[in-house]
Amino acid sequence: MADAASNAVEIRGLHVRRGKTEVFTDLHLDIPRGQITGLMGPSGCGKTTLMRSIVGVQKVAGGTVAVLGDPAGTGIQRRRVAYDTQAASVYGDLTIRQNLRYFARVIGAPASDVDRVIEQVGLADQAKQRIDSLSGGQESRVSLAVAMLGTPELLVLDEPTVGLDPLLRAELWDIFRGLSDAGATIIVSSHVMDEALRCDRIVLMRAGRIIADTTPAGLLADTGETDPDEAFLSLVKRDAATDRHPRTRRQAREEASE
Repeated sequence: MADAASNAVEIRGLHVRRGKTEVFTDLHLDIPRGQITGLMGPSGCGKTTLMRSIVGVQKVAGGTVAVLGDPAGTGIQRRRVAYDTQAASVYGDLTIRQNLRYFARVIGAPASDVDRVIEQVGLADQAKQRIDSLSGGQESRVSLAVAMLGTPELLVLDEPTVGLDPLLRAELWDIFRGLSDAGATIIVSSHVMDEALRCDRIVLMRAGRIIADTTPAGLLADTGETDPDEAFLSLVKRDAATDRHPRTRRQAREEASE
């Protein structure tokens, strides 16, 4: 485990149940400060539930989640942690600037932040347009701009590039990198594996479990693959083989804790 002072998020023994489904039973994870950490994996693997747990809006059955040194979801984190959900969190009948002014007041961010974040996401020329007149990619940028208000220390972004063309995805990733270079910690989920190569660190998930916690270079080196999709498939096959041998999995956990 890394030094606690260097971690933005520390999760110990997380247990989440949704209905009769056990999403997580004993999940442990540290996410370091000042990096882009990608939560990667197929739809339904638990990425969104994990993010909801980190921002404190998910009911948990057990375990602890500490964010920036405090329990997840505490009031002190209101301006320190931002969450951008898969669904656009903006009002269609308001302009970009009106939306941002409203959300800035809600979180107590300075009024000057509005123009700053509009400029950062490249929407200065569209600031007076209503949200319902924007393209999907532009709307995603507005949601990101809302998350950037107040200069949060941690941004949790749930599949912000889903459905976007390669050019728009690349532009958003340039924004993420700029935020990280300025000192923010970013957690971004995706099921598009080539985006893993843009992260500093990768957490690969399958069926509610973490099957790899590594770097882009480490992922490719460990699997001997050059394509991230093939690398993930290789890890899935390895994990599935381990599932058939419970004793091997138990031994692996013991070795990892030594």
